[in-house]
Amino acid sequence: MTKLTDLTLSAMRDGLRAKAFSAKDLAEAHNDAVAGARALNAFTVETPEVALQAAEAADAALARGEAKPLAGIPLGIKDLFCTEGVESTAGSNILKGFTPPYESTVSAKLKADGAGMLGKLNMDEFAMGSSNETSAWGKVTNPWRGKGNEALVPGGSSGGSSAAVAARLCAGATGTDTGGSIRQPAAFTGITGIKPTYGRCSRWGVVAFASSLDQAGPMARDVRDCAILLKSMCGFDPKDSTSLDLPVPDFEAALTGDLKGKTVGIPKEYTIDGIPAEIDALWQRGADMLRDAGAELVEVSLPHTKYALPTYYIIAPAEASSNLARYDGVRYGLREAPEGGNLIDMYEATRSAGFGDEVKRRIMIGTYVLSAGYYDAYYLKAQKVRTLIQRDFDEAWKRCDLLLAPTAPSAAFAMGDKVDDPIAMYLNDVFCVPASLAGLPAMSVPAGLSDDGLPLGLQLIGKALDEEGVLNAGYALERAAGFAGVPDKWW
Repeated sequence: MTKLTDLTLSAMRDGLRAKAFSAKDLAEAHNDAVAGARALNAFTVETPEVALQAAEAADAALARGEAKPLAGIPLGIKDLFCTEGVESTAGSNILKGFTPPYESTVSAKLKADGAGMLGKLNMDEFAMGSSNETSAWGKVTNPWRGKGNEALVPGGSSGGSSAAVAARLCAGATGTDTGGSIRQPAAFTGITGIKPTYGRCSRWGVVAFASSLDQAGPMARDVRDCAILLKSMCGFDPKDSTSLDLPVPDFEAALTGDLKGKTVGIPKEYTIDGIPAEIDALWQRGADMLRDAGAELVEVSLPHTKYALPTYYIIAPAEASSNLARYDGVRYGLREAPEGGNLIDMYEATRSAGFGDEVKRRIMIGTYVLSAGYYDAYYLKAQKVRTLIQRDFDEAWKRCDLLLAPTAPSAAFAMGDKVDDPIAMYLNDVFCVPASLAGLPAMSVPAGLSDDGLPLGLQLIGKALDEEGVLNAGYALERAAGFAGVPDKWW
């Protein structure tokens, strides 16, 4: 018999309604899995009692025939989402001990639809990282192992989310994507993740990194599970001024796998020097799979792609330096007050002790590009280039409906390989950043294995608000690729 934790989210949903097992059975199985996988360090806080309470409520609702869409489904919540009464730290020492008196809109929507929370998932500090090595709670380990059995990174910043889903610790998880932080960790761990159009999911109650880029999205075992979660996560929120007041489609109903009449663009600028042959070969196979599903393939040009990464690493740190100014030791979180010191001394001591090296690096870069004399030369120019990148996509949509590209320039790399080289680390986001700057929906689908037997993902990018098209193309790709890789349990 298949273990309950090995079921997909949709199979759990269907099994609950068929009374093949109870929500309590699901919660207990996942609580045990979480407790038995602490070697991965995927969770910062475990909340088994919260999951069981939600399961009891779900079982009662199922018995009455009043079950909500996610009744009894056990999820992990990234530690960037504030959760009422449960510590929420954004992976930072400066927020250790902070227990919000409110719930983020996204996690509240999931709970309102019946989901239970297994705990808070580890992440790069303030979502700044591509490997989940910057968390104040310690590094997260990828459940997949390297060729020599070495420990691998799970990607970042949503590395706890990707590791937990890949290791079958939760049915699905929330992630956030600022420059690829849902898609890249999904690719590194062999799962699926989608960043919706900017504004589809409310940012209220999500600890801010870069406000014009941050977007919540689901991470799950397959495309259908992502579609189910995304429907519950989306919706207008008057508390978020960037939230889109639009109907939420039934994303799951759009999954046909038929791409007849669709045109998929292959951006020629995504062929970069040094890309491994196995990534290039997978990209070509992915194009063939979409063609077999009925799509027409065309080459398109996104000429400003080469400027996307430097543009992102001006805009994102600039917004971070502004957002993180609120952590000063006065109202909440860590406070370091040197004896005999003044207010400025307290600010300096608190921020020095509370922030990690990567966060400090980005605050300093952001403060520099916003400073007098440099604002026009850096930040303003980066915003102009961002507009050009958006226009590139607008031109591409005149010729195609979707774009296909690699998700990341490599498979998961070994722990510690790039932690001392920020530029090499930033290059992990080279394929993901353009869609983030343009605010477009994009998802990663596992499509094959590397020569070392590690997962590789392909990325689909769609027009604004066309999550249905992205998910359906992802569904076609998923069915054709037939990826069934599961990490060998070593933890």
